[in-house]
Amino acid sequence: MIYLLQTGSTAANAVSYLPVALQVAFAVGLVAFLMAVTHWLGPKRKTSDKLQTFTSGIESHGDARQPMAIKYFMTAILFVLFDVEVIFFYPYAVNFKDLGWAGFWAVIMFVSFFLCGFIYIVKKGALNWED
Repeated sequence: MIYLLQTGSTAANAVSYLPVALQVAFAVGLVAFLMAVTHWLGPKRKTSDKLQTFTSGIESHGDARQPMAIKYFMTAILFVLFDVEVIFFYPYAVNFKDLGWAGFWAVIMFVSFFLCGFIYIVKKGALNWED
C-alpha cells in the first residue's frame, strides 16, 4: 500500500481497495444472514419466565431511577483522564534527546494544563468522599 501511495498511480489505488470492499461486504452479508436465520428458526414461545427481567437470581426491588451519588464515577473518569496523560509521556521519554528544549517546554506546558485542571478539581471538591 505504501508503494502504491508513493507511485501516485490513481488506477492502482482504486483496485487496491477491492479486497477490503469484498471483505466488508462479506462481513455485513454474514451478519445479516445469521440474524435472519436465527429469527426464522428460533423459538417463538413467550412465557412469563422469558418476559421477566434477568437479574442474576436477585429479586429486583425499588425504582431504577433513584438519585445516585456520582463520586465513584467522577473518580473513575478522573483516573482515566490522568492515566491517559501518563501515556503521552512515553513518546517524550523515548525521544527526549531528539526533541531538545522545545520538546521539554512543550511537555512542561502539557503538564501545567493538567495541573491546572487537577487544582480546579480539588478546589471544587470532586475528590471529597464525605457529604
